[in-house]
Amino acid sequence: MRCVIARFPFELTKGGVLEAMKGVTPEPVTGDSVVIGRRRYPAKQVGQVITRQDRPDFSGGEVLQAMTRLGFTCRTLPEAAPARIESPLQRASVMLGTPLSV
Repeated sequence: MRCVIARFPFELTKGGVLEAMKGVTPEPVTGDSVVIGRRRYPAKQVGQVITRQDRPDFSGGEVLQAMTRLGFTCRTLPEAAPARIESPLQRASVMLGTPLSV
């Protein structure tokens, strides 16, 4: 299947990706990932192996799109919920056992 990654066309097949990733140890996943076989790889690692390009040259989204089209399971990290910010007054109130209602 023809896929464009970093403005370059690649003819990728599911078997070709499986073969290219055979023996590659997955790095820790901190963002978008692709499940290949029983392993979860960072999208950028997969892109680097299959295209032989440097990681800054392409986006993880391009790799996810190509891998999804080939039938691989892709995952993105959900956006983190905003942290609850407490004022010093609220913190002190909780420490004293009388929660301040705001």
